Amino acid sequence: MCYNARVTLEAQELERHYDVIRILGEMEEGEELIYNSANGFAHPNMWIIPQEKPKNMIPVKWGLIPHYKMGADAVEYYKETVRYGSGLNAKSEKLFSSNNYKNSALTRRCIVPVSGFFEPHRVEKNVKNPFSVPFYFKRRDDNPVNLAGIYAVTPDKMVTFTILTKDATPLFAKIHNKKHRRPVILQDDDVNVWLDDTLDEGDVMNVIEDDMADGSLDAWPISTDLYKRNGEGDRPDIIEKVEYEELEIDY
Repeated sequence: MCYNARVTLEAQELERHYDVIRILGEMEEGEELIYNSANGFAHPNMWIIPQEKPKNMIPVKWGLIPHYKMGADAVEYYKETVRYGSGLNAKSEKLFSSNNYKNSALTRRCIVPVSGFFEPHRVEKNVKNPFSVPFYFKRRDDNPVNLAGIYAVTPDKMVTFTILTKDATPLFAKIHNKKHRRPVILQDDDVNVWLDDTLDEGDVMNVIEDDMADGSLDAWPISTDLYKRNGEGDRPDIIEKVEYEELEIDY
């Protein structure tokens, strides 16, 4: 599942790439949302491009709180749901059936632009102590990754978002070998389509099915420092490749 992301592009770079204008909300002028490694369980604010304002990008907290919950109870809600992922990801297969998602599926979809993201590979074979090796994923052309998401607005007007996932394609099945999932990565031509108000359920699922192919992505193993809670993973060189003799996969 996608619980860590990397955002190294400044707001003005994202504005130019997506042809949008930022809305600061409670942010200070000149403040940036830059993360070498954004740990989703810290629920950082990240830029999203929302369906209701497709010509803007807004800062929104990562970790969906359903539309029927109060945003004032966010801390408690995230604690209660941590074993389920604290709203960081949503299974696209449940987009139109889950009470948490179906209210957003047709009217509150969003783009979550990131530089890349991290996924774990579980090493168990031929080792005494199984462990997870983080892999970094990015686009081969170095353009922003268009993650597909949905957002919700609570009764007290708190906005939160989640990243959609789907069954793993071959590259992700090899790397994300425990959960066998991958984030939904929109093709560039589908960015505006994803934000189109006229899509019906079938259209939405078709866009999800026809997302970016494995061949457009690069992935490699990095330091397990990513998982340390003292902040050692939040550094520019965290994406440098690390060789592990225990790894037995091609990537």
